[in-house]
Amino acid sequence: MSDVVTVERLGAIAVLRLNRPDALNAVSLELARELTEKLLAMDNDADVEGIVLSAVGERAFCAGVDLREAKEIEVAEVESWFGTVCNIYRTILQTEKPVVAAINGIAAGAGFQMALVSDLRVAHEGARLGQPEINAGIPSIMGSYWMSLHLGWAKNQELSLTGRLMLAVEAQELGLINFLVEPDRLIAKACEVAEELSQKPATAWRRTKARFREIALAGFDEAFRAGVLGQQEAFAKGEPQAVIDAFLASRKG
Repeated sequence: MSDVVTVERLGAIAVLRLNRPDALNAVSLELARELTEKLLAMDNDADVEGIVLSAVGERAFCAGVDLREAKEIEVAEVESWFGTVCNIYRTILQTEKPVVAAINGIAAGAGFQMALVSDLRVAHEGARLGQPEINAGIPSIMGSYWMSLHLGWAKNQELSLTGRLMLAVEAQELGLINFLVEPDRLIAKACEVAEELSQKPATAWRRTKARFREIALAGFDEAFRAGVLGQQEAFAKGEPQAVIDAFLASRKG
């Protein structure tokens, strides 16, 4: 296993950090698989009482899927690729232990969705969050589904159809962020929240989290299927590839 996801123990809390800072901690297939494995390992570790999900560096929590990898995806590979990424969300939801997202920078697309399916979210004022996939030629379907569990129809439409990123203050006002702290307090606060949740009466915690999980996963398969079909059509027409190529070319310039 590589080190694209690091693990640090802070007392009884396991801090998992996405570790691709040069790529804004974007989700590659390697990172998706490793994060899933380490989430499962920490959930099954008797010495771990809670999990904090964050990232290395100061710029990004996770800027979404790896665009360089995405542009090489063939239509026949879309379902497997998308399924590997979406398995992160399912795994976070299926953990029995508390999972707290510590958002240390941009949380976009897949990164935003990881935060949305975590139990609670901590961020600092420099964080920006949103669902910009439509601007990369990728239908915003799974993200709009997760947002539907948090937001009303109109705001969900706005964020999904424009792809704009919110400042952390706006996200907190919308209820998407539970705690807003100074950057140097981010991990400490997230660990504090995870520790507090871990001390709740066991049965009450387990059954309450299970009910939220049931609600969240009730529409998961339908959203996944719609996402696959939408992405297959988009990739077949070459739209994401064209947008990504133009974006990467502009960065070289």
